Parts: sequence; C-alpha cells; structure tokens
Amino acid sequence: MNKPDGRKLSDESLRLLRVQADRLRREQGKTWREIAEIVGVHIGTVISWARRFNVGSAHAAATPESGKRGRRFGEGRSLSGVDEMYVRDQVVGRNPDQLQLPFALWSRRAVQALIQEVAKIEMPIRTVGEYLRRWGMTPQRPMKRALEQRPADVERWLATEYPRIQARAKAENAEIYWADETAVKQDTAWVRGYAPAGKTPVLPHTARWSHVTMISAVTNQGLVRFAFHQGAINTDRFIDFMDRLIREAEGRKVFLILDNLRVHHAGQVKEWLAERGEAIEAFYLPSYTPEANPDEYLNRDLKTVLRSQEPKRTTHDLWSAARTFMEFLQRTPGRVRAYFNHPSVRYAR
Repeated sequence: MNKPDGRKLSDESLRLLRVQADRLRREQGKTWREIAEIVGVHIGTVISWARRFNVGSAHAAATPESGKRGRRFGEGRSLSGVDEMYVRDQVVGRNPDQLQLPFALWSRRAVQALIQEVAKIEMPIRTVGEYLRRWGMTPQRPMKRALEQRPADVERWLATEYPRIQARAKAENAEIYWADETAVKQDTAWVRGYAPAGKTPVLPHTARWSHVTMISAVTNQGLVRFAFHQGAINTDRFIDFMDRLIREAEGRKVFLILDNLRVHHAGQVKEWLAERGEAIEAFYLPSYTPEANPDEYLNRDLKTVLRSQEPKRTTHDLWSAARTFMEFLQRTPGRVRAYFNHPSVRYAR
C-alpha cells in the first residue's frame, strides 16, 4: 500500500486524519501500527501526531498554533510518550512469557518489570497501577486452560463434531443438554468481613463445614435440570439423573453432552445407554476443556450467590439455599440462556 506524503496534504486533510487516528485510539483501543494501516500513513507519522497533538487524549487534533492545547502526551509523567505507547501496546497485544518475563499474566509487578526493561526506570507499584487505570485496564480473573488440552481437538469439536450433533438434533427433534457435576462446600475461605487494621476478626465455627454435591444439565433455551446428593456422583446416581432427563423430555430424544469424568465412561453407564439408544445418546467434549461446557457457568453462578449470603452452618441450610437458587433458575430461563453468551460457549447458542 502506498502511503500518502503528509507534506503534500492540506492542513484540513491532516486534521481529519488526526481526528480519525484519535478516535481509533481512544474509542477502539487500536495500536499505533493498526492506526497507521487504517489511516494510510507511516507509523512514524502516527507517533509524531501522538507527541505533538496529544492523539489518544482528551485534547487530540488540536493544532500547535492554537495555544489552547492540554498537556502533551507523556508530559509531566514518569514515562515518555513513546515509551508509554510502547509499554501499553505490549501489554495489550502480548503476554509476559512472549517477552521473556517471568510472569504468567500482566500483574502490576509484571508491568513494572517491563517498564524497567524498556525505560530503565524503577517505577513504584502504585504508579504502575495509575498507568494501568489510565489505559482503561482492570484486574480480572483469567480463564483457565489446562496444559494438557489439545487445541486441535477443540478446533475439531467446534468446526465439525458439534455442528454434526446440532444437525442431527434438528433432524431427529432431539433436545441438547450439557451436564456437569460440582461440589458445593462452604467453609471459612468463603467469608470476608471488615475490621480495624491489624485486628483480624474471629469467626466461631464448627470443626466440620457442610457440603453437598450437585449434578445439573442446561439447554440453550434456558431449561435446567438438577439433583443434589451427599457424597460423590457414582454410576447409580448418574444413571438415575439420565433416567429423569428422559422422563422429563416428554417423548423427545435427549442428546447429552458431557465432560470426560470417569463415571461418564463407566461400563455400567455405557451398557445402560446402549439399551436406550432411541431415547438418549451421550457425546463427549474434548479432554480438559471445562470452559466449553455451558453448565460450568451455572456452577459458578450458584457458588457466587451462595458466597454472598450468610454462612450455612449445617448441610440442611446449605442444601436449602442451593435448592432455592436452582429453583429460581428454573423460573428464569433468560438468566440461563445468558451463560451461553460467554465467549467459550457461544458455539452452543
């Protein structure tokens, strides 16, 4: 692509290009290289605009002759404008491991190390946090992905296997469920409370805290099925749950998508499924991909709600609170459908 010679453009044309660059930076968070490609100028020109005209700031597109500019980009800060742009773009576009930094994610310590490497500045952690806030970044819990996960298997599931299941379900008038098990345990790790600095509060509690196990299944139409148990989900309990799915399907075939928990592959389970092939069929997600199961997000929702409540000191109290929430979900299919909006499970909508 031939880049226009900025020296031959009119002042108005340059101003319009700066305005476009400013919007791409502030509203879409584009990198300087991306902006240069979109606007059609050299990346050095874009960086020059950032220095001279505060592109990407509240005073973008002002002219140097106006006399009404705000503080220049990088002026009065620890980092120069160019270094700040570079560090931000690295944090947005790469991870610490790619830069040979000994961090898994971009924490304040990781960004501090990057700044030390780029600008030779030992920036205080608090100042690093101020830069991150200025860049519109917030601390977030990462999506976890098992090292054992095979990306090729996940890609094949998304591109081939699930579309085939979906097509069969439509042809056979089957209903697709995603199922999962979870342990709901309440202990002191759930509880937080304010207290004067240096005076840790004391929470009296029994030596044994309550816990229950739940198996559940959801559809992308917002249907929820669940059962609670004390102890692990064994083959008998799993088969009983699948039998309930068949009964409640009212004549429709059930396509049940599962993870690779051992009980799901048990010989007794396979025999039971083989005898009921007209009513139910099981499919399995790629190994080590819990994030691809929409029912995982129901489990997270349940635990988040329970953690926001008062501690349950008996199994009966915990069971009752969990059941109340699950019955609420059955009455609010829209909330269940929202689980399918998560990027990892949009394929299932």
